[in-house]
Amino acid sequence: MKKFLSGRSISPKPIEPGITIADLVDNTFLAYNGARLREGCKLFTEKMLAPDVTIGMSLTGALTPAGLGMSAIIPLIENGFIDWMVSTGANLYHDTHFPLGHSMHQGTFQADDVRLREEGIVRIYDIFFDYEVLLETDRFYRTIIESSEFQRTMSTSEFHHLVGKYVAERERALGLTHKSLLSAAYSAGVPVYTSSPGDSSIGMNVAAKALEGNQLQFDVSADVNETASIVLDAKRAGGKSAVVIMGGGSPKNFMLQTEPQIQEVLGIDEKGHDYFLQFTDARTDTGGLSGATPSEAVSWGKVDPEKLPDAVTCYCDSTIALPIMTAYSLAKHKSRPLKRLFGKRAELMAELKSEFIAAQGQDS
Repeated sequence: MKKFLSGRSISPKPIEPGITIADLVDNTFLAYNGARLREGCKLFTEKMLAPDVTIGMSLTGALTPAGLGMSAIIPLIENGFIDWMVSTGANLYHDTHFPLGHSMHQGTFQADDVRLREEGIVRIYDIFFDYEVLLETDRFYRTIIESSEFQRTMSTSEFHHLVGKYVAERERALGLTHKSLLSAAYSAGVPVYTSSPGDSSIGMNVAAKALEGNQLQFDVSADVNETASIVLDAKRAGGKSAVVIMGGGSPKNFMLQTEPQIQEVLGIDEKGHDYFLQFTDARTDTGGLSGATPSEAVSWGKVDPEKLPDAVTCYCDSTIALPIMTAYSLAKHKSRPLKRLFGKRAELMAELKSEFIAAQGQDS
């Protein structure tokens, strides 16, 4: 047989009632972005979920208002399939509505927005919710950051961990379960970072309290170094680093820049992330990072060039890909022990600093 015809023959069986998600993906997603989604599901399940791999996930787009925090991200966290995260502040802010007892509703993207405004309804594409939900969530954040444990400078992972504690307490008080990814991350010791902490309603409320003399400030340098230390430790412990990118934007860059921080800025010998999986609808030819391919990331040192076969970009809406990938991985792979990286941050930072100082000595 000719070399180029050695691939799997496209001859799927007819889809039958009762087919599982795993069988659907494996046997009918055979070409185009369906095939990329299958490759991504298999990469995540067969390689990324190995015990020695540390997995980071970035989140952009309004995923939590659509319920994807509850349906997909929390199960991934609780089963040990996500070890650390970078998210937009908006996803975390809207995530907080649910454990506070508020609701989001299916609506329509064809609504009259002037009328919605008049009736106090906020729209996120085809999701509707009451304007009071924003005001009450704002009050929750302003109230908790008045407490003494918030009166200092901290990384966003520390901030979200503290918020997760309060959110978990509110869930228990209301008898709610599996509503908040911040609560799940707190319980699982998964550090959650925000690359632009001022760019959300959470940051807006922190800024408002600063006008009253509140001492909470975000240490973005700590975020940069903590995330780099997580990736470095994954490698130095004899393991690998994997990134799962939902969408693009600042969280994508923040997650990927960990390797240039290690190599280019700190001067530590490293090669790049080992596994790269991205779901995006952004084009590559407009100069935006969201559509940047794994091979382009190689030129920055973000991805190990020897690991490009273990890189997949699927041009698909995250609201389609994430539930399918979650269902596929839970069907195909047993739970992993939680790495609980939040509690190891001081240890990882000490390791990073030690290697940075050693690298400086070699350069002098």
